[in-house]
Amino acid sequence: VTNAGGLGVLATDALIDTGGELAQLAPESMDALNELLPPNWSHHNPIDILGDATPERYFKTVEIAAKDPNTDGVLVILTPQANIDPTRAAEQLKPLARLEGKPILASWMGGADVAAGESILNRNNIPTFPYPDTAVRAFNYMWRYTYNLRSLYETPILPSFWERTNDSRAAAEIINRARASGRTLLNEFESKQILKAYGIPTVHTEPAASEEEAVRAADRIGYPVVVKLLSNTIAHKSDAGGVYLNLHDAAAVRAAYRKIHEAIGKESGAERFLGVTVQPMADSGGFEIILGSSIDPQFGPVLMFGSGGRWLEFYRDLAMALPPLNSTLARRAMEQTRIYAALKDRRANINLGLLEQILVYFSLLVVEQRWVKEIDVNPLLVSSGGIMALDAHIVLHEPDMKPEAIPELAIRPYPAQYTGSWTMADGTSAIIRPIRPEDEPLMVKFHQTLSERSVYFRYFHAMQLAQRISHERLTKICFIDYAREMALVVLVKNPDTGSEEIVAVSRLSKVRGTQEGEFAILVSDNYHRRGLGVELLRRLLEIARQEGLARVYGDILPQNKNMLRICDKLGFRQRYLPERGIIRAEIDL
Repeated sequence: VTNAGGLGVLATDALIDTGGELAQLAPESMDALNELLPPNWSHHNPIDILGDATPERYFKTVEIAAKDPNTDGVLVILTPQANIDPTRAAEQLKPLARLEGKPILASWMGGADVAAGESILNRNNIPTFPYPDTAVRAFNYMWRYTYNLRSLYETPILPSFWERTNDSRAAAEIINRARASGRTLLNEFESKQILKAYGIPTVHTEPAASEEEAVRAADRIGYPVVVKLLSNTIAHKSDAGGVYLNLHDAAAVRAAYRKIHEAIGKESGAERFLGVTVQPMADSGGFEIILGSSIDPQFGPVLMFGSGGRWLEFYRDLAMALPPLNSTLARRAMEQTRIYAALKDRRANINLGLLEQILVYFSLLVVEQRWVKEIDVNPLLVSSGGIMALDAHIVLHEPDMKPEAIPELAIRPYPAQYTGSWTMADGTSAIIRPIRPEDEPLMVKFHQTLSERSVYFRYFHAMQLAQRISHERLTKICFIDYAREMALVVLVKNPDTGSEEIVAVSRLSKVRGTQEGEFAILVSDNYHRRGLGVELLRRLLEIARQEGLARVYGDILPQNKNMLRICDKLGFRQRYLPERGIIRAEIDL
């Protein structure tokens, strides 16, 4: 909102340059503005209310813009004009500072002439800026900070592909064979085999060690085809003259094979030529994406997603993320790129869910195959017909590197090793596994099964259901740092609905600066006296040993006889702490 059109344009340019969008005003807002403002106002955003604007016109215009459902914030620009009193205009805006969720920013231009108005705005939590473009950049920084913070604690969507079966063992065997031979570079065929092992679609590729094998492979695949160099030591095939595209017959395949053989023999040495790979010529339609991973000195393995293909260096449209990813974090990484706007366009008809899935699988590859130093999947062809990796290469850590020297992940991956099945005393089958961020909806239902007595024994005070199941609280319970604490959930299938339910939760929290951990257990009232408490505490003790803890303890109310009996059964010492009115059970590991 401005009384000088040129400054509105300046602010708009700054907004777009820093990744923001100019809001489209809703029809009801346009009607209200047409009724309020002179006929020759701008009739669009930026809202130019003209040089004769009064403080009352400012207030009413900003109020309409702030209440528009399409806006996330409002920038108010004022320049000294004959009919405007900057101080009175600031007084008028004071009530709008209290609009929930809609920040109001101001740029009162004019130096000492507007200082009193600026002071009023700042005292009422409306930040002021000397120039409109500075205000816009601050708004975008605020939005980006809030967006990132919400992403960390947002409940991710549990995709249908989550419980997948990858062939991580086959991928590890390929890597181990290369390391045993002293290699740090996997050839294209090996790299694609590893991608396939993790469920990442790759173009059908056949290796060929002779001209005849190359022609037979092309005949099987169908023309046109692509012929590429196969080498264990040359990473950049195009630079070495090792790529020939759109070959339509056997003669072209033979010629390409010979040219690649001659080029490599002349420039690099015949021993570096192992043959070629043959693959179908991909349709030129769609988007070329890059997926990558490399080692950052501070964060360890880092993922990369963005515009790929030949124009990778030109566009520099890349987003970084830390593995492992879930579906929500994968989508957030995609959203940070400019190409995402094209991918989500309805006319492109891209399966974004599948692309999201591929990012999750790619992150799992990076997490599980720790000998991998770098990966480049470029291009990953994304089109309405599907998604397919057309080329890939993988670089390994040096053969003499010790396992303990491999850079650690910044985020500890999901500890799947602590997952297992178990049968209750009454024969009910259950799965016990570490908690996931996706468990929040199940945790809501779990808390609905708890009695006031169970809640009091767990938290030592009464706590209303609404408080226990608030999103802010459950995100902290479900979204944990597995390096600092471990929470196990027990899942059973509801015999009536067939859906999974959480029936018990246990937690082991490391005490900072010590080798101790504190445990807590909570079991649904419907599943008392089935051995869950003993089994969960037994598993927590085993996890504590594997995590290097020396002692585990828990604080228990004297009335909680069942928990005291469980601790006694597992060998805990118990002592009463009169100053707190609780019994501390502890055990040395």
